[in-house]
Amino acid sequence: MTDSYPVTARNRVRRAHERGSYDHASVHAVLDAGMLAHVAYVIDGQPFCTPTLHWREGDVLYWHGSSASRMLRSLKDGARACVTVSHLDGLVLARSGFNHSVNYRSAMCFGTARLVDDPDEKARALTGVIERFYKGRDEALRPITAKETKATAVIAMRIEEASAKVRAKGVADDEEDYGHPVWAGVIPVRTVLGTAEPCPRLADGVTTGALVDLYTEGKRLDSALTAAMSFYEGAE
Repeated sequence: MTDSYPVTARNRVRRAHERGSYDHASVHAVLDAGMLAHVAYVIDGQPFCTPTLHWREGDVLYWHGSSASRMLRSLKDGARACVTVSHLDGLVLARSGFNHSVNYRSAMCFGTARLVDDPDEKARALTGVIERFYKGRDEALRPITAKETKATAVIAMRIEEASAKVRAKGVADDEEDYGHPVWAGVIPVRTVLGTAEPCPRLADGVTTGALVDLYTEGKRLDSALTAAMSFYEGAE
């Protein structure tokens, strides 16, 4: 066992390699701070990239969708796939166009995607997609029906190779440019949660409860998702 993914020609960070990491903790931190992944794959020689909600169980990534989805139908027999998650954290304005940049966190994961056809694993995954983000909520929901289960396909991909790449610093101008009279600095970028908007047909007396407190107004989404993952993993 190792706490890092193997470094190969495929996942090695070449450009600004000092920003790259291959340990599980760094890769998983980027994955767990987001809900939206992009899955890249090839169908009959044509590249596609599909955005989808993702969640992680150890070193296995899951995503789901309609059983009729082109992406899911193409991956179900064990196709190679690349899953990426990224966060934009800041706009970096320098004194030259060449040195403008952004602060970011990204993870790129490679593996073989497969259709989850084992009934028990699929049932756990369909529970996991709720519990990973909203711990304890699944038991309060109307149970999923056989028809809904059949209409939903779940894909799993064990992470075979992966790398994280992070830039989290200020302006990096050429030394001779620091005296140039133009504003330079970093403009932070954050996704912040807004006020919860109840369904207009909410039954009388139903409250948000403690569960939704994790996603309170003004909290950063990435922080809330990371905390939710900690609760989920801690309860397993």
